Amino acid sequence: MNKVQKIAGILSSQEILELINKNIISSDQDIDKDIIQPASIDLRLGIKAWRVPASFLPGKGNKVSSRLKDLAMHEFSLLDGAVLECGCVYIVKLLERVSLTDDLAGIANPKSSTGRLDVFTRLIVDGASEFEDVPAGYEGPLYAEISPRTFSVLVRTGSRLNQLRIRRGQSFSSDKEMEILQEHVGLVRSQDNDDLPDKIKNGVPLSVDLVGKNGLIGYKARKHSKLIDIDKPNFYKRELFWEKITTEDLIYQTNKNENENKSGSLILSPDAFYILASKEYVSVPSNYAAEMRAYDTKVGEFRAHYAGFFDPGFGLTNLGASKTRAVLEVRSHDVPFLIEQGQ
Repeated sequence: MNKVQKIAGILSSQEILELINKNIISSDQDIDKDIIQPASIDLRLGIKAWRVPASFLPGKGNKVSSRLKDLAMHEFSLLDGAVLECGCVYIVKLLERVSLTDDLAGIANPKSSTGRLDVFTRLIVDGASEFEDVPAGYEGPLYAEISPRTFSVLVRTGSRLNQLRIRRGQSFSSDKEMEILQEHVGLVRSQDNDDLPDKIKNGVPLSVDLVGKNGLIGYKARKHSKLIDIDKPNFYKRELFWEKITTEDLIYQTNKNENENKSGSLILSPDAFYILASKEYVSVPSNYAAEMRAYDTKVGEFRAHYAGFFDPGFGLTNLGASKTRAVLEVRSHDVPFLIEQGQ
């Protein structure tokens, strides 16, 4: 078997498996291959959890366990399952730990299923001054900070709420490189397969679709819903937890030219949670991975996604995928905010 060539970038599933075999990534339980994704590894909740009064970062020289001695309101076991209540903040030690070499660093983000349930989940490590970041050469445990925002959730040891990517060196694509990829691959396309962005700056722009299909635009989370078992996908009736957003919920301009395509605007209520879709189809080349930016205050005070990580080959029809839009997990902050088609 040939060794995987060590080049800069996000490590593939084959390289992650090699790290596991070398105990660079290890676990308190056996690592099943199904937690290894094309360019990431799912992280599993461990045995212990702590309720804390607020989110925190341990800071340089401090261990998470030491901060928990000061901050924890109570400790509980996840072995038989436990409810994480909406509006509360929890810290859970994960089953996985890492012993990274100096050329390897980690980046975490919630799994897509976690983001779509509005379960705010972030990785923290000993000495951290940033969330979701595992510095190069880090050796030690991994923790998840979990704060359900809309639904209370039932979790247990082994539940998977977030994922870790391992990066070797710096490998960000420049705007020029993305322009070339857009021309040859079509990172984003319209419904008519036309090239879309005329300006690529710090990434390829995506916009929201408020036309929808058969009048359906997206969903708004119902508050005060029933408990959700995080390990039961496709189990619950959608209407118990989500209200449909249709074109009838939009605001339309009364002075719009009759010859123009009539598309309305949607008002995002503060701290409500929405599932919407991008107007564009997204494709990621099989030798790349991509990530959406969660915030851009230049376009509005709202979060556009929780997960936002695209695996290599996402949306590529030659790999068997259908035309695929990005899912937008949207939460407005402070004030109502109006969004329009293509914004």
